[in-house]
Amino acid sequence: MARTKIDLERHPPRLADADQGKHMARADYKQRLDALQLRMLELQQVYFHQQRRAIVVFEGFDAAGKGSAIQRLTENLDPRGYKVWPIGPPLPAEQAKHYLYRFWERLPAPGTLAVFDRSWYGRVLVERVEGLVPKASWQRAFDEINEFERLLTDDGVRIIKLFLTITREEQRERFAHRVQNPLKRWKLTAEDLRNRARWDDYEKAADAMMARTSTVAVPWTLIAANDKRHARVAVLERVTEVLSAGVDTSTPALDPEVRTMALELLGIPIPP
Repeated sequence: MARTKIDLERHPPRLADADQGKHMARADYKQRLDALQLRMLELQQVYFHQQRRAIVVFEGFDAAGKGSAIQRLTENLDPRGYKVWPIGPPLPAEQAKHYLYRFWERLPAPGTLAVFDRSWYGRVLVERVEGLVPKASWQRAFDEINEFERLLTDDGVRIIKLFLTITREEQRERFAHRVQNPLKRWKLTAEDLRNRARWDDYEKAADAMMARTSTVAVPWTLIAANDKRHARVAVLERVTEVLSAGVDTSTPALDPEVRTMALELLGIPIPP
């Protein structure tokens, strides 16, 4: 399908749009977090009962807080109803196949959610910047990814794409904290430092990615993440907003047989 038929978003986000001055007080954060996590649990049950599927894609700079945002997103969910996929370099067997193959294998089953900690967008980010694939390959990937996501949304899958961005200065502070904290040193790798050295190239690649793959059906949401509390709440707000849009989120009726048996065997009256 030609790219002009994908229906691209007219005003995709740019990294320069991120308002890093946003800050959330601890008391406000706790209140909003609790309410949004409860909403996520309700939506998980809705998707289970209606056998819906959803995908949440996390991309962003190293140390932007993707892991902690995913932790808050899934913290109160039933673990049987979601799967978090941490995506690293493809294995040798995966390298012999089309780069989207390993993501097809990780798509959510009916009634479940899949969370991708990095994703198929590696083709147009790290693989582009580090020269791991030919230029023609990552340029072709924009249209391939749009088609991949269109196939999924046409099949009823809800997709939310989030890009967490921080400033170069904030990343330096977080890297320093990881070096100094023995319990967090494992989070910092030589690759993270090499990526930082190519900050400008990654900014260029991220802006191009959002410009070429932010569609009306599956737009990118830019999350200013210098303030961790603001970022976590913003992630939950966006995910719950998209998951609930156009979906009947009312509590499902109790199975009539269960209602009758509960009344007869337990003596428990069930409200309508």
